[in-house]
Amino acid sequence: MEQVVGSDAEGKLIAILKILSESSDPLGSITIARRLEGEGVFLSERAVRYHLRIADERGYTQPGGRDGRMITPEGRREVKEALASQQLGFVKEKLELLAYQTTFDPEKRTGQLPINTSFVAKDKFKKALAAMKDTFKAKICVSDLVAVAEAGEHLGAVVVPDGKVGFATVCGAAINGVLLKAGIPSEFRFGGVLEVRKSEPRRFVAIIDYAGTSLDPSEQFIRARMTSVGEAARTGSGKILGNFRTIPAQARRAVEEKLALLKEVGVSGVYALGETSEPLCQIPVALNRVGAVQLGGLNPVAAAVEAGIEIENVAESGLVDFDQLGSFSKL
Repeated sequence: MEQVVGSDAEGKLIAILKILSESSDPLGSITIARRLEGEGVFLSERAVRYHLRIADERGYTQPGGRDGRMITPEGRREVKEALASQQLGFVKEKLELLAYQTTFDPEKRTGQLPINTSFVAKDKFKKALAAMKDTFKAKICVSDLVAVAEAGEHLGAVVVPDGKVGFATVCGAAINGVLLKAGIPSEFRFGGVLEVRKSEPRRFVAIIDYAGTSLDPSEQFIRARMTSVGEAARTGSGKILGNFRTIPAQARRAVEEKLALLKEVGVSGVYALGETSEPLCQIPVALNRVGAVQLGGLNPVAAAVEAGIEIENVAESGLVDFDQLGSFSKL
C-alpha cells in the first residue's frame, strides 16, 4: 500500500476533500484520481482509497452510494481552513460563478437559481421556523421562497447530515445572475451589517470586502452575533445582513425592469438603488456607476440564531430548480 506521512499526506488529503466539496454526487476513487490529475496531483486509485479511509476516520467523509464518498460538513470546514491562505477573493469568485451558472428566467418561471443552505437539529426545526417568521413577514430577506430537505437528501451541492433538517433560502447572487443573463454586469463589493431605522436602510456599521476574504461575510457576522434581525423585523429598526453591489449607470432602467419581474415571482432582495455616481448608505460609488444595497439571504437564519437556536450555515451552497422552492408561509 502507498503510504505518505507529514504535510505531504495532509496536502493530498485536502486535495481529495476539495474535489469532493465541488461535487453534488458521491465520487469513487477512480473518478477522484482522474480529477486530481487535472489539479496536478497524481495519486493511484489505491492511494486515494487510503486517504479516503483516513478522511472517514476523521469524520471528513461518509459513504454515499456504491463505492462512493460524500464530504461532510466537518470536511467542508477542514477544506476552508486548510486553504484559507490560498483563497483570498474566493467568496467573490464563488458569487460570480453562481451568477454565471444561474439559468432562472422570471418570465417563464423556470431554470436554476443559487441558494444558501442551513442545517438545524430536527427537534429544533419548528422553533427555528417560528423565530424566522417575522423576518419573512417584514420582507427583509431575498425571497420568501424556501426549500426543506431531510437527512441524506441534497440541497444544492450539499447533503443534509444525520439528525438535521436542511433549510434553503434564495441567495442574492440569483438577482445578479438574472441581470447577467440580460447583459447587465454587476460588481460584487462587500457583505456587511446594515443598520436600518423605520424600515429604511441607514448605513453599514461593519463590512467585509469580498476580494479580501475566504469566508462568507454573512456567516461570520451571524457567528459573531452582530445582528439584530429579529428586532428589525418586529420594530423596523435594528441591524441586518446586507450586501453592496454596483451596476453601470446606463443600465439602471433595464435593471428596474428585471427587478419588477423578479418581484412578481417572489424575489425582491434589492433594498435600495442609488443615483448615478452618488453615495448610497454612506458608501461612495464610482463615476457612472449606481450603487445597490441587497438584503442578505441568511437574514431569516440570523433571526433564529439570535433566538438561541444553533444553526450551521453553508452560504452559496449551489443551485436548485425554481420548482423545488415553495413559499415559507406554507411550511
